[in-house]
Amino acid sequence: MPETIQIPRIHRAGWPFIGVFAAVTAALFLVSEPIGLVGVVLTLWCVWFFRDPERVTPTRPGLVVAAADGVVQAVDRAPPPPELGMGDAPRPRVGVFMNVFDVHVNRIPVDGTVDALAYHPGQFLNASFDKASTLNERQSLRLRTGEGQDLAVVQIAGLVARRILCHATEGQAVRAGQRYGMIRFGSRVDIYLPDGVAPLVALGQRTVAGETVIADIRAQEAAREGERR
Repeated sequence: MPETIQIPRIHRAGWPFIGVFAAVTAALFLVSEPIGLVGVVLTLWCVWFFRDPERVTPTRPGLVVAAADGVVQAVDRAPPPPELGMGDAPRPRVGVFMNVFDVHVNRIPVDGTVDALAYHPGQFLNASFDKASTLNERQSLRLRTGEGQDLAVVQIAGLVARRILCHATEGQAVRAGQRYGMIRFGSRVDIYLPDGVAPLVALGQRTVAGETVIADIRAQEAAREGERR
């Protein structure tokens, strides 16, 4: 028996954009068929951009999973966003950059509770730049695990991103891998780990939201390094 093709569902935020792309494409065909075909390609890209596939999330307590699909852009130490009230001491940070071809649905990294949410207006620099974490528009969440540790997950707008969507609410109980928002179009998500927790991903590594383990709160393993092969 041939394997059944699974078609990913589309995030509800995408349907208005897909409708606009389709309408413009129909109008372009009235002008010129070659131009209309370009519109078809762009409409298909729009559908692909808003895909929202299912993920299999590891459920062992203590694991921190990636909040975004993309490439690990930063593995360093930095203070969390000041608006979250987590202090100004540097913490281990993992930053993941999403290009316009990645899945842009963001997922909660740990089981816990949303302690605080904060929106910060800002610039729209290229999200691959490190300074984007502090200068760009962002939406931040402070999460507290059942073991009493806190961490932050920050959605950061990028060069072409102009809208951050966040569906989480303060006091909400959340689970690792749970969908909580997205960013349109091209962006970055940073996770600030509890101090003393080592990142288990390396620069340049690709992550899958809700699946890739980026840290283990309960482990004593040192930070991992990687190289291209």
